[in-house]
Amino acid sequence: MLRRRLLILLVSSVLARLAVALYLGRDIDAPPMLTDQRSYHALAIRLVEGQGFSFAGGWYPFAPADTPTAFWSFLYSLFLAAIYALLGPQVLAARVVQAVLAGVLLPYAVYRLAQRVFPDRAELAAWSLVLAAAYAYFILYAATLMTESLYIVCLLWSLRVALDIGAAFRGGRAVPRRAPWELGLSLGLAALLRQAILPWVPVLFLYLVWCGWRARGSKKAGPGATVAWRRVCGPLAISGLILLGCILPFTVRNYVVYDSFLLLNSNTGYAMYSAQHPMHGDRFDEFAAAPLPEDLRGQGLNEAQLDRELLRRGIRFILDEPVRYVRLCLSRVRAYFSLLPGEDTTPLHAVGRFAALGAYAPLWLYGAYLALRRPALRAHLGLPLLFMAFYTLMHVLTWAMVRYRLPVDAVAMPLAAVAVDDLWRRMPRSARAR
Repeated sequence: MLRRRLLILLVSSVLARLAVALYLGRDIDAPPMLTDQRSYHALAIRLVEGQGFSFAGGWYPFAPADTPTAFWSFLYSLFLAAIYALLGPQVLAARVVQAVLAGVLLPYAVYRLAQRVFPDRAELAAWSLVLAAAYAYFILYAATLMTESLYIVCLLWSLRVALDIGAAFRGGRAVPRRAPWELGLSLGLAALLRQAILPWVPVLFLYLVWCGWRARGSKKAGPGATVAWRRVCGPLAISGLILLGCILPFTVRNYVVYDSFLLLNSNTGYAMYSAQHPMHGDRFDEFAAAPLPEDLRGQGLNEAQLDRELLRRGIRFILDEPVRYVRLCLSRVRAYFSLLPGEDTTPLHAVGRFAALGAYAPLWLYGAYLALRRPALRAHLGLPLLFMAFYTLMHVLTWAMVRYRLPVDAVAMPLAAVAVDDLWRRMPRSARAR
């Protein structure tokens, strides 16, 4: 019965996303104002044509025509290119493929995470799946040719496996053999989709080390501290090596192309430079892109060199005006948790924004209140709450907009499930029977 219900929910999830895919259709500019979507479409076509990661003309923010770029996600560009190679450069076909994948994988990944967070409450995992399947912004971005949906799936996968590893460390048990490989691969794929995950990786590993350290003095930790630390360091070393193995081919590619070290993508420097630029004053505009400094335009710098120089200048903006930077960060809280549409927000995004945060934020807050008050529910909440806090702070300090919050929203779905389940139980039986 449960499997049948889950299947029905996943089919409904896919149908909702397919409806949006059909609505957006063949137009690569639908919804408008999404530079990422147009960029991945253009890169995928160039890859299919054998031109590599490059654009036919000058491209945002600093890619010259017919010049190798590392600014955009390598993995997502390849994913889209594979669809175009099989089905032709059809935007609608790519939307449909991604809508089906995201419609199944993202709610199911939330479901599996909720199973780990609340292992003794199967109904909370089911509610989490329902809430993720119905979340308006997840539905919208599933049909948008951008990295969000697949990135969130990999992130949720990594958190689920990390919870298993942490539980093994705390219990003095051997880590499941597949877990370190899964953790490394999930983090590696997430990094290849959005390198914004990389600052989180050391925090995650430190959390897992802390789990092992806490168990050292317990009777569950094994015959000795040396054995306990071996149990901790071995799996994390495997995970780290697999993560590096995912990134290394593109690091080598970048070194060959630029004759300079660039770990993965060349967008960190520009993001820091543009987001802290004085043009914002002390009120951040998430859709404003700062122009490149005039003194850099004629120097012939490649992307690796530009990345480092722009990062240096972005940090200099902070050091020169620390008070303005603090105010700028405070204004980014508004951009990150924005509920009301802005002047340039499309009607579709406006509805999605209000329906998503407006409906779910009270559930997240109420669910967190309930879960933290009940020892049985809060036992495994440490890692999800740590991620939510870290990821939010990272974007408030750098560049914030609503879609950058979506990974946090996904991790928070089990909290919303706690709230919905509590409200459901409070309803009269006659109302529930309907």
